This record gives sequence, C-alpha cells and structure tokens, in this order.
Amino acid sequence: MVRSHNSARRGGKTDSGSHWISYSDMMASLLLVFVLAVCYSVYQYYNMLKIKTDQLAAQQAELERQQVVLAQKEEEVNALNVTLMGKEEELAQIQVQLDVQEEELNAARTALLSKEEELNALQLQLNEERDKLAAMQTLLGEQEAKLAAQQARIESLIGVKAEIIQTLSSALSRAGFSTSVDSTGAIVLQGSILFDSASSTITPEGQAFLDRFLPVYLSVLLRPEYRDYVAEIVIEGHADSTGTYDRNIGYATDRAEVVARYCLTVPGLSGEQRRLLESLLTVSSRSSADPIIVNGVEDKTASRRVVFKFSMRDAEMIDELNRLLGEDALY
Repeated sequence: MVRSHNSARRGGKTDSGSHWISYSDMMASLLLVFVLAVCYSVYQYYNMLKIKTDQLAAQQAELERQQVVLAQKEEEVNALNVTLMGKEEELAQIQVQLDVQEEELNAARTALLSKEEELNALQLQLNEERDKLAAMQTLLGEQEAKLAAQQARIESLIGVKAEIIQTLSSALSRAGFSTSVDSTGAIVLQGSILFDSASSTITPEGQAFLDRFLPVYLSVLLRPEYRDYVAEIVIEGHADSTGTYDRNIGYATDRAEVVARYCLTVPGLSGEQRRLLESLLTVSSRSSADPIIVNGVEDKTASRRVVFKFSMRDAEMIDELNRLLGEDALY
C-alpha cells in the first residue's frame, strides 16, 4: 500500500507540466465557450432587439395607422357633429313647427268643441222643432178632420140652401107670383108694389100682396126639414140716391121696419109661424149704397125697394172657411 502511494507521488511529480497545459486548455475552452456564449447572447440580444425593433416599428406603424384612423374618426365625428348641429337646428325648427301645429291643433280642438256645442244646441233645437212639427202635424190632422167635418157641414148647408131656394122659387111660381128668387135666396119687392111715392106707409095693395106672399114664403122657410138651418129672415130697405146718404138711411130703415111690423100681423100666419118669425126677423138698411143701374143710369124706382133675404146657420163660419180655402188656394 505504501509503495503504491509513493509511486503515485512520483508519478505526479513527473506529469505536473502536462497538468497545467490541460488546465490552460480547459481555461481556453471555457473562455471560448464563454466567448461563444457571449456571442450567442449578443446574437440573441441583437436578434431579439431586431425582433423588438421590428415589433416596435410594426406597433409604430399600427399606431400611426390607428392615428390616421383616429384622425379619420375625428373628422367623421366632426362631420357628424356638424350634421348633428344641423339636425339639432332642423329639430329645433321642427319643434317650433310642432309647437305651432300644437297651438293650431288646440285652436282646432277649441273650435271643434265650440262647433260640437253649437251642434248640440242645434240638435236640441232640431228636436224641439221636430216635437213642434209632430205637435203641428197632430194639430193639422185634427184641423183636417175638423175641416172635413166643416166642409161636409158646408156642403150640407149649401145643398140645403140651394134646395130651399129651388123650393121657394117653385112655391112662389105656383102661387102666381112673378117675383123671382136670386142665387143668394134674395127676393126683391119693388117699392111701387108696397108704397106710394115718397111714403113709408104700406098701401092697401101692398098689404094684400104681403098677405098672400108671406104665408107662401114662410111655408117654405119654416118647414121642419129647413127650420134648423135658417138663422135669420132679413128685411132689407133700400133708397134711391136722391138726397143725402143719412136721409136715405132713414127712408130705407123706415120702410124695412114698416114691412117687418106688418109681416108680424099678417092674418094668414099660424101661431107657430108667427112665433118663429118673431125669433128670426131682422131689419137692416142699405140706404142708397146699392142703387139699381140700367144702361149706366140709376133706375130710381127700382132702387127704392125692400128685399127679403134669409141666412143659414153657421153662415159666418162658412164665409170664414171659404175665405181660408181661398187663401190656401193661393199657395
């Protein structure tokens, strides 16, 4: 064992030079490795720097592009702002128009409400007018019914009066009287038949005439079938135009009254006829208002006359109705 150790020592002393050579080689190798490592590191650094530079350039380019885009966006935003301002102005104008239209709409609503109120008032008025029209139609129906009844009454009265006139004319003719009955039922007795000239006293001939005439006259007018229709028996006095109108009223009245008083004393009348005559007899005077004109000249003898007339009941109603019918015909 000892021997071997010593051998080793001897061997070490023998190889010490080569040992340093190996160490320097190793150091050189290490240095080379280090240099290579440094070179590699520097290469990596520059490579990384290039990459980073390229990335930075790309980022710078992207940034510049983004700035350009941003500038474009700003321009678009500015343009949009301008457009927005224009739109705001348009909106403001539209708002003004809307305000005006709203005012007009409010005014139109107010006018519409006013028109609706007027329409409602007119509707109420129309309803009232309709009610009035319905009432008037009802009244018209009643009036038409009444008018029909009155018309029937008129036709009956007219028919009865025409029958009385026809019967009276026939009775006088059969009794030998030449005196005629006109269409109104009037019988004219000339003054010369009853009175002397300028006199209001009935002559004997006139009395005899009345004694024969009056019973025939009343025998027709006071028949039972006619009695309810006859309202009045009128003795109407007339004078000629000689003298004043007032004076002639006296003459005409006196003669009519004299004839009327005598008629109440005619001997040929029955008590019933006399009583009815008293209830129906009326005297009137026309003075000289209705002269008899022949060829444009007054016939004074014919003007001095006494006229027997009779009126029917409801005669005033008949006259009024005929007047109304005449007015209706105008429409």
